[in-house]
Amino acid sequence: MDSIDLNILNLLQKNARQKASAISEGVHLSVSAVIERIRKMEKEGIIKNFTVTLDTKKLGYDITAYVGVTLEHPNCYDGFIEVINCMPAVLSCSYITGDFDFLLKVMTDTTDGLEKIHREIKTIKGVMAIKTFFVLSNVKDEISIPEDSLKKQREA
Repeated sequence: MDSIDLNILNLLQKNARQKASAISEGVHLSVSAVIERIRKMEKEGIIKNFTVTLDTKKLGYDITAYVGVTLEHPNCYDGFIEVINCMPAVLSCSYITGDFDFLLKVMTDTTDGLEKIHREIKTIKGVMAIKTFFVLSNVKDEISIPEDSLKKQREA
C-alpha cells in the first residue's frame, strides 16, 4: 500500500458512494487506475465492505447498552462466541482485558427488549456474571480510521 492507496481509503471513508471519477481527481490518477486500486484493496481484504451509517433512534432503536461478560472458564470461549454471533441485537463483541472477558454492544427498541437480551446472555453456558451499562448519549461514534493514522502510515 502506498500513499495513493491511503488517500483513496481516506476519501472512501468520508463517502463510500462517491464516484471513481471524483476520487481520481482527489488523488490525481485516471478513473481506471482508481478502480483497479480499489478492487485490489477489496481482494486483499483491506476494504471489507461498503456500508451506510443509520440514525438508529429514527428507526426506533432507542436503547444502546454495553454489557460486560465474565466467563467461568476459558474453555467456554468458543461456545459463547458461537451463541453471540447468532444474536442480531449484539452489534459488537470484543474479547478484552480487565474486569470482564468480553464487552458487548447491544441495541434494542425498548427496556423490555434489553431485559430479554440480558436474560439470553445470562443463559449462555459458561457465563458467570454480566454487568450492563446504559448509553445515555453518544458524544463521538466514529467507524473509520482517524485521518491522522492514515497520514502517519503515508509518512512511514
